[in-house]
Amino acid sequence: MTSPATTSFTDLALSAPILKVLEEIGYETPSPIQAASIPKILGGSDIIGQAQTGTGKTAAFALPFLTKLDLSIKDPQILVLAPTRELAIQVAEAFQTYARHLKGFHVLPIYGGQSMSTQLRQLKRGAHVVVGTPGRVMDHLRRDTLKLDCLTSLILDEADEMLKMGFIEDVEWILEKTPKDRQIALFSATMPPVIRKIANRHLNNPEEIKIKSKTSTVETITQHFWQVTGLHKLDALTRILEVEDFDAMIIFVRTKNATVELAEKLEARGYSSAALNGDMNQALREKTIDRLKKGSLDIVIATDVAARGLDVERISHVMNYDIPYDTETYVHRIGRTGRAGRKGTAILFISPREKRMLRSIEKATNQPITAMKMPTREDVTYRRIELFKEQLSHTLESEDLSFFTELVENYQNEKNVAPNEIAAAFAYLAQKERPLVIEEAPVRAERSRSGRDERPSRGGRDNDRGEERPKRKRRNQSDENMISYRIDVGRTHGVQPKNIVGAIANEAGVESQHIGAIDIRENFSLVDLPEGMPDEIFRHLKNVHVCNQKLNIAVDTGGKGGDKKPSTRRRKPDSRKQSNNE
Repeated sequence: MTSPATTSFTDLALSAPILKVLEEIGYETPSPIQAASIPKILGGSDIIGQAQTGTGKTAAFALPFLTKLDLSIKDPQILVLAPTRELAIQVAEAFQTYARHLKGFHVLPIYGGQSMSTQLRQLKRGAHVVVGTPGRVMDHLRRDTLKLDCLTSLILDEADEMLKMGFIEDVEWILEKTPKDRQIALFSATMPPVIRKIANRHLNNPEEIKIKSKTSTVETITQHFWQVTGLHKLDALTRILEVEDFDAMIIFVRTKNATVELAEKLEARGYSSAALNGDMNQALREKTIDRLKKGSLDIVIATDVAARGLDVERISHVMNYDIPYDTETYVHRIGRTGRAGRKGTAILFISPREKRMLRSIEKATNQPITAMKMPTREDVTYRRIELFKEQLSHTLESEDLSFFTELVENYQNEKNVAPNEIAAAFAYLAQKERPLVIEEAPVRAERSRSGRDERPSRGGRDNDRGEERPKRKRRNQSDENMISYRIDVGRTHGVQPKNIVGAIANEAGVESQHIGAIDIRENFSLVDLPEGMPDEIFRHLKNVHVCNQKLNIAVDTGGKGGDKKPSTRRRKPDSRKQSNNE
């Protein structure tokens, strides 16, 4: 079953708070699975959605079910079953993001390996949405700690994966415990007979939605990825631009604001760049594209919608600065290069938690995406020197230098200075603002699975009597400018340093080793973070929940309020070895 062509989320009957979030995070048009599923779910139908991972199916069920949610009922109304702990966490985080403007909303992921006492405490406090693995959901149902009396919606996510992992009997057991009038959405990449039988047995006249992937191989495009976190993306991008031999490049970001911000930052670094987004009128858009075609502009920073139909032969590189929400968007993006049989290069920035999407993209494009080697300081220095030599050669060949030759000869005679010393002084003046030899820039990647650890570090243990404040000491690292922030979660909420580190690392893309001291107080906590946090990330962190508390992050002023200007502190590295609890 297909749906009418939908050009905007505003065409769907989603609630105003949900639409506001979609605008903030840069969702511009629904993917095919979203356009087909959302109206059916809002209409009350059970659905069977057959779509690959990476097609945007989490939003396809989360957005309409959140629109139908009754926030006055504190017991679980939505239950999502997921095959793995990682997917359960990912889905729960998606619900939290989409519900950021739903006052009092709570979502709870439950899975094996997590403290049962923590889950019991959080279930007792109440949760509108529970996302869990079948085994742990069964545990709570047997204990009678998970109440499904108010359940209205049930989602089976990646049902075929649950079949492969041997969870189908557990899933059926859970289905028998749910109210008979609940609405079910079943999503599966494939539809084995066992899944079909479950659908026939438990779903009520389901609407079937099958999305065929339109993605294909892109044989003329070389694809690379680089694992980097949000605060270091710009440094990584700048270093790549320094050494990559490109003609013209299009850089994709998620939001309109990001196109302007990144264009301004690249311009400040000496790159000819411009934004391309939906707020631009047609005349300005055409002028920007014409400049790109003629070579007076080398880099365009665009959103997906703004770049539709863009066909410029000069585009040799596509940079996915922000990872797309689905695989088809990725293929559309990189299709801006490698056209008409020409070679092209696509580079993708990912965070550690986006590895799942990376695998989906590889599957969709039938091509491996290889980890790229980040250019070293020596690589950048070598490239700058080579470009400088090229400029010298071009100037010697194309310019009339008789006036300057005479000037240099006069200076040499007056000052008795060797010609090579004069040339060196001119070279210094010419490159003073952009030195040929650079200092090491703070471009860091998260540790891979083959490294020591890519999980957030653990803070000190909280004792039962509250005799000692849980604190997290900084890792042994180089000096770094830090700002102290206050967050509205403390000891009374049961928070530990690891909860705060995990939330900030996941939501803000800050590597855990760059999260500074954490001081947990009675009703709030203080955390040191690197200076220069982007406004978009700061606004997002305000609405992140830890231990069912909204962070409401704000610069610490040293008191309860006031207009005191934040202090930027330079801390000395901690030379002491880190304990196992840190």
